[in-house]
Amino acid sequence: MILGIKKLHKLVKEIKLVENLCERELNSPEGAGFDLRLGEIFKLEGNGFLGVEERDTPQNKSVGKYDEQKNENENFFVFAPGKYYLIKTIEKVNLPTSLSGIIFPRTTLFRSGLALFNGIVQPGYKGELTFGICNLGNSNIKISFGARVVHITFHEVLGEGNEYRGQWQGGRVSTEGKETQI
Repeated sequence: MILGIKKLHKLVKEIKLVENLCERELNSPEGAGFDLRLGEIFKLEGNGFLGVEERDTPQNKSVGKYDEQKNENENFFVFAPGKYYLIKTIEKVNLPTSLSGIIFPRTTLFRSGLALFNGIVQPGYKGELTFGICNLGNSNIKISFGARVVHITFHEVLGEGNEYRGQWQGGRVSTEGKETQI
């Protein structure tokens, strides 16, 4: 079951389900979830390894970050055709084990040629959210930091959910060298 806005706003107040929501999402959200905003962009560098027991992701370099002191004309990033990045949200989620989150791209992304690479937000996850984004189109696409780029819906976990205990807890973007999977 997807949770509605009244329930979500109650959980935001009671358990800080989502932190750093913008005024629009606090006062007049659309649909049955919250839009989340572009907070930081990372470029991947080097090689990676995804083994059965160990992982080593490519390292990342921050290439742009939201700065609330800057105006929109100087606080943006241009996604060039064919380039892949990781993006991180301004907002943080604090999921109890009774809820999971599902991320969807806002339709303006794919209408602009941008593909979002995302997954489910597991019960018990806490932190900013990180996604892959690639410009599959032929045009440069400029996105302002703080612009709404994804939509999250929250779903009740029936039965018993297990607490997320993976390495990405807290909003980490890449490994610090080869790591054993938890």
